[in-house]
Amino acid sequence: MMRKILTAAALFTLFTHVYAAGDPATGEEKSATCQGCHGADGNSPSADFPSLAGQNATYIIKQLQNFKEGKRSNETMSAMAATLEDQDMADIAAYFSSKKGVSTGSSAPKEVLNRGRLLYKGGNKKEGMAACAGCHGAKGTGNGPAGFPALAGQHADYIERQLLAFKTEERKNDMNHMMRDISFKLTSNDMKAVAAYLTTLTP
Repeated sequence: MMRKILTAAALFTLFTHVYAAGDPATGEEKSATCQGCHGADGNSPSADFPSLAGQNATYIIKQLQNFKEGKRSNETMSAMAATLEDQDMADIAAYFSSKKGVSTGSSAPKEVLNRGRLLYKGGNKKEGMAACAGCHGAKGTGNGPAGFPALAGQHADYIERQLLAFKTEERKNDMNHMMRDISFKLTSNDMKAVAAYLTTLTP
């Protein structure tokens, strides 16, 4: 698993050099249509859509590129990404990454949040599952240079859906099968617990 993480980090670092630096001011203008779902400041008002505020630009660019190339599927996002050039993606990513995320909070029971915290920070040795914090950071702020996304404050329902999508392989755009390997070892209750815990972290 550690070798996969290091390889993924190296490839993501290389990926960041492929694109020109984005301009947040230009990105704000270009992201006008994105804001309808993801929020004017990148904090999505609905769990149907991920919050992008404070998300690292490398990750945003990769997702847009994957939607454009068909490596990730969503009718709306695929259509929107198809119209974007590399510089557009860089500018939009720069805008959203410059904004401040907010914590959504959770009403989940304490025992659920504790379970989520233990899985996120310590993994599951019995199942051979690595800790989420190894890539996404102890505080859920991600790893920009490596391209691992920030998860702190994200909508719980959205995180849960993505974990399930990786587990069922509906979503397969993870580097080196990493997220699929992790999600295969999570029960539905584990997913709910991790997702609930992440909403309590401050972006």
